[in-house]
Amino acid sequence: MEIIVDHLTKEYRTQTALQDVSCTFASGQIHGIVGRNGSGKSVLLRCICGYSRPTSGTVRIDGKLLGKDCAFPPDMGLLLDTPLFLPRFSGYENLMLLLNIRKYSRAEKECMIHDALEQVGLLDQQHKKVSKYSLGMRQRLGLAQALMEHPKLLILDEPFNGLDRDGVAHVRQLLLSLKEQGVTMLLTSHYPEDLDALCDTFTHLDGGRIVE
Repeated sequence: MEIIVDHLTKEYRTQTALQDVSCTFASGQIHGIVGRNGSGKSVLLRCICGYSRPTSGTVRIDGKLLGKDCAFPPDMGLLLDTPLFLPRFSGYENLMLLLNIRKYSRAEKECMIHDALEQVGLLDQQHKKVSKYSLGMRQRLGLAQALMEHPKLLILDEPFNGLDRDGVAHVRQLLLSLKEQGVTMLLTSHYPEDLDALCDTFTHLDGGRIVE
């Protein structure tokens, strides 16, 4: 799923978060978006996923103009900010509530949840209340939510937050296996070693602009 960002600018009342950003993300690769806090990484992801409308410029997803031909990229899985779930419900119940807004059969929902939880290593914790989950377990559940509909595009903002060493290694291997299946991924991370181990390309942002 190719993504073309063309002269994208995003302004707020007192701040320009992105300024004339142009870049292309090729299909089937892992793309790292790097920069200091406040450089515009998360704003760029929000514009690409359709959660934030740019002030000017365009985003095209496989030739479709975002905001005109489609409101959101098709076949997209998303992890932005800290995952929010209902703490009184289990991990399984939270994912089922999300899938209930879709027109899948019960059997399809069960299969999707099982596969996603197995992928992120939470299958044995699926019936535990989220209030009892550690930060790393909540992060894995957020990743399961992003994966459960088998997306062709994954947008992951700081997917390694809260994970211990084993969790990081597990998620790295998972993302590499998804790349082999042709999934296009956009990642941010505060940890350069994570991106170095995964990414085919890097887009560097500073002050809302792309820099070399």
